[in-house]
Amino acid sequence: MTRLERDGGLAVLTIDEPPLNLYTLALQETLLDALGSLEAEPARALLIRASGRVMSGGVDVALFEAQDSAAEARVLFDSMLAVSERLAALPFPTVFAAHGLCLTWAFELALACDLLLAASAAKFGLVEKVVGLTPTMGGTQRLAARAGVARAKEFVFSGALYDAAALERWNVVNHVLPDDGFAAAAREFAADLASGPTRAHAATKQVLAHFSRGGVAAADAAVTGIAARLYETEDLRRGVRSFLADGPGKAAFTGR
Repeated sequence: MTRLERDGGLAVLTIDEPPLNLYTLALQETLLDALGSLEAEPARALLIRASGRVMSGGVDVALFEAQDSAAEARVLFDSMLAVSERLAALPFPTVFAAHGLCLTWAFELALACDLLLAASAAKFGLVEKVVGLTPTMGGTQRLAARAGVARAKEFVFSGALYDAAALERWNVVNHVLPDDGFAAAAREFAADLASGPTRAHAATKQVLAHFSRGGVAAADAAVTGIAARLYETEDLRRGVRSFLADGPGKAAFTGR
């Protein structure tokens, strides 16, 4: 099963579909249900993790076999892409913690998150070429946004596995952490984000969304209005008062 648990402002989504955490329609429904819960009742940060030896061995190939036409496949692929799109649109920081082998849909989900943490032993791949397919959940384009078009082509064309250190050099993985204690370190990292000024983090995501669509000029056109609206939040007022009274780093934010 896939579990969504809340610990204060931190939401933790655990993928637990043994033995390989394969993508199925049943898993897709649980992911969409979890996203619906997070949209209806936003957290202050989200950590996505998985149980078991691997993050995921990929998609259950029987799902591809069940599609009888391009029209049917388009419906399936649209529903899969919606998972990544809705995850990327969440108005708070999202962190993906990859502890082991992370193939196809799981890596595409990781790329839809704001930040990607990887254990030293983690390996990543978009291996759809083995069945004559190209990635459908946004991984190719999101990988290109982080690492460049040529790297994305190499990654998908080759179907090879890349380790965490290589993807950190490519600016795809934010941090490589030791295998020992990885789960606790990833949770601590996400919990720290959950204690921050959530509305300001959402504003940062909005500015960068403008940048992604239109570059620096588009972000410049939007940033002042986005930042000014933070004066409607309690956290900005609290943060300014705390800074003036007690110095930096002392404010306790509530996410409002």
